[in-house]
Amino acid sequence: MPDFSIEDEYEGIVCGADEVGRGPLAGPVVAAAVIIPKEKRDLEFIKDIKDSKKLSLKKRGYLYEQITSHLPYAICEISPAEIDEINILQASMKAMKVACEKLPEINHALIDGNKSPDLHCPTTTVVKGDAKSYTIAAASIIAKVHRDRIMSKLNDEFPHYGWARNAGYPTKEHREALLIHGITQYHRKTFSPVRSIIDSIRKAS
Repeated sequence: MPDFSIEDEYEGIVCGADEVGRGPLAGPVVAAAVIIPKEKRDLEFIKDIKDSKKLSLKKRGYLYEQITSHLPYAICEISPAEIDEINILQASMKAMKVACEKLPEINHALIDGNKSPDLHCPTTTVVKGDAKSYTIAAASIIAKVHRDRIMSKLNDEFPHYGWARNAGYPTKEHREALLIHGITQYHRKTFSPVRSIIDSIRKAS
């Protein structure tokens, strides 16, 4: 379970940052950064914050509303076109950097994973940070809910791919729809199997 032990190792204002959406074939990569001020740590919902993947859809939605209502946070989206241009790792780093730098001045940033963006303040990477740190876990919830809502809206425009269910990940349903309906402007053209379809079209022409 997460706690504040990592946050308490550092002086000043500490934020947590996480991203979602590295693996999907479609949609943006989204990062969020969250600060949990010490005077807010006793809020009732804080104890329910944990790795977003371990929460039900309903619970994630509830915590999203609580976090965004009571805590400083920021979100950054990097589009599929930019992901194709700079690659998914750099897009993820940029998303976390922008999210962190949108916040009020921070003294330290806790970054989920083993790579850190280049920030104006010191950073600490925390592998599986969403299971260890409340601020990183809060960021993971914000990023996931925000991205899932984006993909659900895009599903209204392109229902064949099942994005409301698979969030753009390469499920069987999504891969089969690609073969039948082709690619959209929301697909990442450098990702296989999207790239394979593009290559096949080029060869056929």
